[in-house]
Amino acid sequence: MNHPKHLAATLATSAALTLSALSAQAADFSVTSKDIQKGQTLSNAQVFQGFGCNGLNRSPQLSWSGAPAGTRSFAVTVYDPDAPTGSGWWHWTVFNIPASVTSLPGGITAEGKGLPAGAIQGRTDFGSSSFGGACPPEGDKPHRYQFVVWALNTDKLPLDAQASGAMLGFMLNASVLGQARLTAHYGR
Repeated sequence: MNHPKHLAATLATSAALTLSALSAQAADFSVTSKDIQKGQTLSNAQVFQGFGCNGLNRSPQLSWSGAPAGTRSFAVTVYDPDAPTGSGWWHWTVFNIPASVTSLPGGITAEGKGLPAGAIQGRTDFGSSSFGGACPPEGDKPHRYQFVVWALNTDKLPLDAQASGAMLGFMLNASVLGQARLTAHYGR
């Protein structure tokens, strides 16, 4: 019969090894872009057109690799945690990307041209279901724009193009196996 202290130590060791394995696996999951560089300033191509911003409003090319075992689909989000809203700003959400897909081309249209079959663009805080580029308030410190690829344990999320970033975020956090993140900045 195992002593309670021995059992607790065994369980703690097992939990630590599991966390270590998950962390190592998550460390292999990464995202890159031909259009944006980690920690750098976004180019005019990824800046919004409107609200005083004069960018091209073009979604960036993204590629990812090293997804965790068991990944059944992906999602992509672009979020500004520095927006002066109290809840950040959702610039782009794409979900139900098949697990066989490991990249998105730049310039995906509002109609979804360039998306893989079955993928859906959700509603952004601009009120549309398409990419909305950076456009922080003039004079604010540069904002962070987090481009995140989510590896999910489900084939499809039960949402449509009207899903808000908050609703999608809830569903993503309930199904996430791993995240790959690329953060860039923009200010004006």
